[in-house]
Amino acid sequence: MSMRKEREFVLQAASRQALLGGQIDRREFLSRTLMAGLGMAGIGAVAKSSIMPALAQDRPLTPTFYQWIQDLHPSIPKVNERFPGVNYQIAPVEGFGIERFVAEAKNGESTWDVYVGQTPFVEMTAMIKAGVIEPWDDYIPKEVLDDMIPSIRAEGTIDGKLYGWPFLLDVIGNSWHSGITTKAGLADKAPETWDEHLANSKAVVDSQAAPFGAAFDDRGWRSLAPMTHSMSTNVYTPEGLFNFESDAAIEALKLMKKIFAMSTPDLLLEGSSDGGVNGTPDEVAFAAQRVGYYSKYFNAPLRMAQYWDDPKALRLGPLPKFTNGEGSTVFWTTGCALFKHGKNKEKVAEYIKALTYDMQIWQDSIAGTASGHPGHLPPYKSIYAGWDANKPEWMPEFVPLVRGQLDRAKAINNHLFGLQQFVIGKPFWDAYLKGEETDEKAVMKKITEAVKAEINRG
Repeated sequence: MSMRKEREFVLQAASRQALLGGQIDRREFLSRTLMAGLGMAGIGAVAKSSIMPALAQDRPLTPTFYQWIQDLHPSIPKVNERFPGVNYQIAPVEGFGIERFVAEAKNGESTWDVYVGQTPFVEMTAMIKAGVIEPWDDYIPKEVLDDMIPSIRAEGTIDGKLYGWPFLLDVIGNSWHSGITTKAGLADKAPETWDEHLANSKAVVDSQAAPFGAAFDDRGWRSLAPMTHSMSTNVYTPEGLFNFESDAAIEALKLMKKIFAMSTPDLLLEGSSDGGVNGTPDEVAFAAQRVGYYSKYFNAPLRMAQYWDDPKALRLGPLPKFTNGEGSTVFWTTGCALFKHGKNKEKVAEYIKALTYDMQIWQDSIAGTASGHPGHLPPYKSIYAGWDANKPEWMPEFVPLVRGQLDRAKAINNHLFGLQQFVIGKPFWDAYLKGEETDEKAVMKKITEAVKAEINRG
């Protein structure tokens, strides 16, 4: 099978289950979402005809979910059955295009009561500033707040108020195909440092155990940021932006280039689904068993390994670190946003509590179903305590590993440009990875200037 046909085959199999993990990245994010509702130019692109009329006060509970969440978590309808009359809907979003939400908020309306699909660093600040959402503080039970893992609670909090009720946890880590690494003569263990990761990847290529030694997702929040965190998390400006010119970020960029030299040549291309966010080349290569090591959020290798001859050959491990580095990584949660102009707010809190504590949802996510194997973990201390006290028979071994990585991981700072700064930067570091630019410091300076210019345009 040719490489092109192989890619198409894997894409057809994988794109249906392509998942956020980061589910973020859209080149039109700024102009089509942030500009709308913030008094910026370009808002006329949202037609008033797309805005539904204000609904009656007595409308039923109306949640709206990002499509991929429903696709990969088939027990959601069981939760809905516990809320008779619920008007469950799929959100009109792709690649986190929140323009519909913003347009309705400008008219003091919301078709929906709650959005399940928000990632704090991506669009939470934008929705706050546009008057789309309000804090959960007046509605969320205290026992739920106290049960949240502290770092996760902090991720969804701005100015002391909780704007993101967390649901699905993702952590960036490392993985490998043990069949390939064994064929390359390598020990079946996680590389501890990036030097070891690079040496092992070279051994895979040199031994011809697989065409490519390693892969990563070229989107900055999935690669540059976690690799930077593995050296240092002290890489944010006083304004909350990522410091592309920090020593740690520059070392991370140099690392990306070294890995890219041993990776699939189409690594830098956009994905096949969800506005280019998912079905990315790194996922395709790992699903096709053409790469040894793979750095991404843990649910990606779990999903891709389902297409292997032997899915049990998958191994998971921590993200490597730089020698004498901090050894951190990146995490985020996909959670729930409370619409400011929605209804049924007390009932919404009851619904989201039921959803996020549902044990069948967590079993399906962690153990996998016919719909997929997302591997998302819960955000609550009590659930892990229960599993520690009485480990379920279905519980795989990776849960303590992923949960343990959260303790050393750091969320990307919440900022209006929390996502967009990486979208702006990608063409610049791609030119460096391809050898079109050779000075990594100059590249990072250009990114800083481009981000500042875009902010000033606002």
